[in-house]
Amino acid sequence: MKQLKSYKEDVETYARLESQYEDIETLLEMGYEENDASLIPEIEEALEDFRQTFENIRIKTLLSGEYDANDAIVSLHAGAGGTESCDWASMLYRMYRRWAERKGYEVQVLDSLDGEEAGLKSITFEVRGENAYGYLKSEKGVHRLVRISPFNAAGKRQTSFASCDVMPDIDKDMDIEINDDDLRIDTYRSSGAGGQHINKTSSAIRITHLPTGIVVQCQNERSQHMNKDKAMQMLKAKLYLLKEEENAQKAADIRGEVTEIGWGNQIRSYVMQPYTMVKDHRTNEESGNVDSVMDGGIDSFINAYLKWCSLGRT
Repeated sequence: MKQLKSYKEDVETYARLESQYEDIETLLEMGYEENDASLIPEIEEALEDFRQTFENIRIKTLLSGEYDANDAIVSLHAGAGGTESCDWASMLYRMYRRWAERKGYEVQVLDSLDGEEAGLKSITFEVRGENAYGYLKSEKGVHRLVRISPFNAAGKRQTSFASCDVMPDIDKDMDIEINDDDLRIDTYRSSGAGGQHINKTSSAIRITHLPTGIVVQCQNERSQHMNKDKAMQMLKAKLYLLKEEENAQKAADIRGEVTEIGWGNQIRSYVMQPYTMVKDHRTNEESGNVDSVMDGGIDSFINAYLKWCSLGRT
């Protein structure tokens, strides 16, 4: 049914594109016949709508990865820097939440840990909607903030970092073998706000995969069993992505390329002082409207990344 809905939306989008094209032709004919310059703004607006619809279709054709159509699980972690970095992590979470709202996606928090004074030390949330992973995979990496810190009494400019990890929400029957002896499973009390159940029982689950050091955790489900199932699902997805990265690294080694993957490899900078600029260091996509970006306006960066990938990441 999900695939059928996607096909139906594609057909409707094409029909809308065709209708927009016909409307523009009609407006142009009217403008020429009546020599009416007042139609120019209307034609320009219709042309911009057509370009946007066409661009959306074109970008969607780039989502050809095996799990691009899946929901996404996003994890944000504050870097070194205490309260400032925790605040930055919470700002990023708001940015992605607002972006998801614009797309009509659903967001559900799976696990979170508040900062000591403000913000978030870490948060894991699921974004549910068609192609959520295909779009959000562009956000994986380190995000850098430069601003005058509201937590610094001296009003000095400060740099903060937060990492973003993105994985597809893959079905439970995924063909990934995990040895029980390779797992350490810990239970702890959920850290959210109070309620009938939360904070009273140790229902939250943390799973550590000893060979790789991968840690996943979940506290949002109704029971310890459900939290464990969700955490195992997340672990399988991470192991799958790790295997894909290893294969890609081997291919890069064969080509003689060097690719660094790690905490220090920042993908995007958000500068709020002394000037305003958001720049993606992979694609060189830029925006001077930081407020719009922080309010969820990241489509231009996502689209630029997908185009960049389609061209072989040159």
